[in-house]
Amino acid sequence: MAGNSQRRGRRVASKASAPKGSGGKNRDSLAGRGRTLPADERPWHKAYSGTEKLPQRTAWKQEKERRAAAEEGRAPKIGQPGSKDTTWGKGGGRGAATAKPARGKQPAGRSGPRVAPGRKSNPAKDTPELLVGRNPVLEALRTQVPATALYTAQGIDVDDRVKEIIRTAADRGIAILDVSRAELDRMTGGVLHQGVGLQVPPFAYESFDDLVAAALEQPAPLLVALDGVTDPRNLGAVIRSAAAFGAQGVFVPERRAAGITATAWRTSAGAAARVPVAQVTNLTRSLKACRDAGFVVVGLDADGETDLYDLEAAVGPLVVVVGSEGRGLSRLVGQTCDLTVSIPMISEVESLNASVAAAVTLAEVARRRAVEG
Repeated sequence: MAGNSQRRGRRVASKASAPKGSGGKNRDSLAGRGRTLPADERPWHKAYSGTEKLPQRTAWKQEKERRAAAEEGRAPKIGQPGSKDTTWGKGGGRGAATAKPARGKQPAGRSGPRVAPGRKSNPAKDTPELLVGRNPVLEALRTQVPATALYTAQGIDVDDRVKEIIRTAADRGIAILDVSRAELDRMTGGVLHQGVGLQVPPFAYESFDDLVAAALEQPAPLLVALDGVTDPRNLGAVIRSAAAFGAQGVFVPERRAAGITATAWRTSAGAAARVPVAQVTNLTRSLKACRDAGFVVVGLDADGETDLYDLEAAVGPLVVVVGSEGRGLSRLVGQTCDLTVSIPMISEVESLNASVAAAVTLAEVARRRAVEG
């Protein structure tokens, strides 16, 4: 008998093809596994930057990359172990709870940062940053800002600033690494770097009490406070204006406000190295402390009760409060100010940018003090 073509119960119709898709099997297999870890949280990856114990194999990979980078004259593409918290904290390790948590909530028995599935965690605030731009880098070196490495782009147009940057870095014993422009572009995230980048530790904020005390030691105390300014470029520009017009310091809230980042450094054109900046937990409470210390607190408001050119308090101890880019002064901060000041404008422009308004006000305060003094 040739084959089974004559067997009883044979299939007559053609065999159907396999159904497309996995029927949800692959999706179900991923349930409860959480988000995919980025490279800097994977203990087996050379980019690992976690706080957990560094595996021996990973340490070997990082050391190998360091040697290769040194031979090729480029920045090593490795992580910074200990700079990113990858633990769940107290209450259990990574395997402590296996049940899938509700969206936006932590698993039972765990503590530590909450990271939504599929989202990258925020970078650690205490990691070194890359300060870019010839003027910011030069000012930072001149003012002895701590630095760990100087990166210069290959084929850079060497001017007097670049010569002084390299000479100062060499005199201070800072490692100078010559990298390709593409590599420097990658390290800076596409920010205009002018061919130089300085790796600096996290910004050292001044104590608020020390900031106020140091200002009161000056003949004409002047401080600037920012209320919810979230753009680091505006923060950098305000610091630059504060340095230009004689302010002794700037203070900002710790939360919901911009801090000193590489962008703020660059916008300040290096002034952040000369003007003390403090972070405060509660801006309203800090402004009240300034009032108790003898300062007059003035808030900038488009509908302010006092014209800037009639500000007689400008010659005494003064705190200028600049509101956020969109909503201006918050209600509590506005109520805490001794008076609100408006900048007279000829055209029908609704308001000025926060940093521009600060510059105009500080310039008028400096002019009035020069005339009165």
